[in-house]
Amino acid sequence: MGEKATYHVRLVVFGGGGVGKSAILKRFLLNTFSEKHSPTVEDLHYREFDLGTFILKVDFLDTAGDNQFPAMRRLSIANAQAFLLVYSVNSNGSFEELKKCFGEIREQRSDFPEIPLIIVGNKLDLAAGRREILKEDVAEWIFCEMSHMRVKVMECSARDNINVREVFKAFLQLSKISFPADTTALHRRSSAHASGSSKSRSSEESSVQRRSRSLIRRVSKKMTKFRDSSHSDTETNECITS
Repeated sequence: MGEKATYHVRLVVFGGGGVGKSAILKRFLLNTFSEKHSPTVEDLHYREFDLGTFILKVDFLDTAGDNQFPAMRRLSIANAQAFLLVYSVNSNGSFEELKKCFGEIREQRSDFPEIPLIIVGNKLDLAAGRREILKEDVAEWIFCEMSHMRVKVMECSARDNINVREVFKAFLQLSKISFPADTTALHRRSSAHASGSSKSRSSEESSVQRRSRSLIRRVSKKMTKFRDSSHSDTETNECITS
C-alpha cells in the first residue's frame, strides 16, 4: 500500500478570560487539570490522528481571553478551519463575551457559514445552584444567529472530565471526519507555546504570522480538496443544537 494521505486542520479556541479554554485543551491532550488559572497569550498545541485511511494533523490554537493583541486575533480568525467558542455556565458575562467572539468571526470571514463551530459551556461541575446560562437559551441564540451553519452546542467540565472528549468528536463530525474508536490511535507529537511574560506584543505577532503563513502554504491545496470532497458526500450548512 502507498503512503497515507495527510490533511492539516487548525482549530482555534476563543472565549473570555477564566472560562477554561486552556483547561479543556489540557484535559483532552494531556488528561490533566490544574486549579490554578494562568492567563493565556497564545498557545499552539499539535496532535496527529491516525484515522485508518489517512492522517489528520490538528493545530489547537488556544487564544487570549481578552483582545489585548488584536492583530494576533485577526490572524487567528483568518487562518482557522474550525472554531471552539467557550463560555462558563455560571457566568452570563462569559456568554456575552462569546457572542462578541462570534461577531468578530462573522465580520472577518465571509465563509463563516461553512466553518465548523462548536459552542461549549464549561464548568458543568458548578452548575448546581450556580448556573446562569441554560443550554436551551444558547440553542435559541444559535437558531436566531447561526441558521444554516455547521454548529453544535455542548456542555462539559474540564475539572471532572465530563464530555471533553465528546467536544472534539463533535469537531471531527462537523468536519465530516470519522473519529477513531481506538484511543491508542491518537498520539501527541509536539506542542509549541507562547508566553506573554517573555515576549513583547510585536514579537508575539511576528511569531504567530510566521507560523500561520507557513501553515497556509502547507495546507491550502490539501484543505481545498478535502472540503470539496466532504461537501459532495453530505449536506453542508447543517445546524445541530442537541
